[in-house]
Amino acid sequence: MTASRPVLSVIVPASNEARHLGACLDALAAAHWPRVAEVVVVVNGSRDDTAAVARSRAAALARAGLPLRVIEREEASKIGALNAGDAAARGAARMYLDADVVVSADLPAQILGALAADGARFASGRVRIIGRGAMARAYARFWRNVPFMRAGVPGCGLYAVNGPGRARWDAFPDIIADDLFARLSLRPEERVAVPAAFDWPVAEGWRNLVRVRRRQDAGVAEIARRFPELMRNEDKAALSRGDAFRLALRDPAGFAAYASVALAVRSTRGRRDGWSRGR
Repeated sequence: MTASRPVLSVIVPASNEARHLGACLDALAAAHWPRVAEVVVVVNGSRDDTAAVARSRAAALARAGLPLRVIEREEASKIGALNAGDAAARGAARMYLDADVVVSADLPAQILGALAADGARFASGRVRIIGRGAMARAYARFWRNVPFMRAGVPGCGLYAVNGPGRARWDAFPDIIADDLFARLSLRPEERVAVPAAFDWPVAEGWRNLVRVRRRQDAGVAEIARRFPELMRNEDKAALSRGDAFRLALRDPAGFAAYASVALAVRSTRGRRDGWSRGR
């Protein structure tokens, strides 16, 4: 009997993620999948046991009806990994998932439901921003309450598109912010936030938070410079003074952490730090 063609391909780029990938794949195996899907892990530039960790979850994923493929690439490039995953994917719909993200059990089913609508769709879940260490916890606590993170469809860490949505672009361009590029490739009314959540960790320590925030800002600036036509689809409102004041009153420590990182980034704008992950 020929296996059914998957409706959705979950693409997981992973570079030196042996510590985190297992939990990511275990959560996928434990989740509810009402339709046929597959998992494609693209190991890129790893010098640890990321590939072995991925393959060790093959049996559990198979029991959940999720065939696993592991692709290994020498080049350490998330964009290269995303494009390699797309080339190998058999499903028309795609979910792009960071290797340190942990999904809730109901998220895949809700994502699949959102993508089943007519027309192009971009979908993501409710982001639970996780911080480890006092500074990261304070920063994460404040950030998760910023209006766009609370009420928008950010897509950071996990985003999905159906076939018509994925047709909005060809290969991923060589950019920093793949999630922003994908989100802005669809109009605001084509984006769906489902209520199920996923855990997305932030960087640990103040200096790492500054490096990551600087890279995030650089990613936004790069999209605006190289793809200005996409910016008409941006519906993210800046954090107003009123919102900042109310959030600061509610969480002074979180505001101090968030503001100190933002001020440090502003004062060192233009500095290049190379590759920085979200943690």
